Amino acid sequence: MHKQITSPQNPFIKELVLLKEKSRNRKKSGLFLLEGFREIELALAGRFVPSKIVYCSDICNAEEVLTIENESQYAIEFISVTKEVYAKIAYRETTEGIVAVVSAKTHRLEDVVFKRDHPLLLIAEAPEKPGNIGALLRTADAANIDAVFIANPKTDIYNPNIIRSSVGCLFTTQIATGTTDEILDYLEKHQITSYAAALKSDSAPYQNQDFTRPTAIVVGTESTGLSDAWLERASKKIIIPMLGKIDSMNVSVAASILIFEATRQRNFS
Repeated sequence: MHKQITSPQNPFIKELVLLKEKSRNRKKSGLFLLEGFREIELALAGRFVPSKIVYCSDICNAEEVLTIENESQYAIEFISVTKEVYAKIAYRETTEGIVAVVSAKTHRLEDVVFKRDHPLLLIAEAPEKPGNIGALLRTADAANIDAVFIANPKTDIYNPNIIRSSVGCLFTTQIATGTTDEILDYLEKHQITSYAAALKSDSAPYQNQDFTRPTAIVVGTESTGLSDAWLERASKKIIIPMLGKIDSMNVSVAASILIFEATRQRNFS
């Protein structure tokens, strides 16, 4: 028998609302909310551990809830709620009627495990817009790269808008965070060549580079680009030639061009 909650004023529901809305509460508790069947399945496959699943039987597919319950290796508490209660915790405009309470990971640099001898990494310095972060993670998943490093993160990566814009790719790719100096030290220690995308006079065209070696593609923000530390310590500065009237493009688009050139050079493997 699943537990039932019918009041939007229930203390547990209030806690979930705070997890949804407040980064401070997510960081303090080490928990975040995850909405949708596909996202929950991807999180489970990525060894994220849910403690509770809240669902509205008037909205969701009961058979899919039962499948999660029967196949999960974790001890999950299932809680049934009314439409009124569910509306308090849902963050999608179109919802599937299911939300999981999941434990966050630590995302330490030292925990990263490479899939191959010549790893391919994407590094984003100080990204702020959830949509851009989500798009970067989708590119990372599409190219099956080894990891995404976020230097000097400005946004909580478990922000619901990042989860939503990544369409679950937050759970399919290794993510590590650290300061710019920590990540630069990591790259040097592991002998990974770093290519910093920068609009500088001494930047070399990206298509002339050898990305088959252990490689990190580094991108900055659209407004300020990369910090001086990256420009000074990166192995090489690279540029995407611009043929139009402006000299910039969306950071996720630029990252996609560079990552898939590296993937092409590696014969899409």
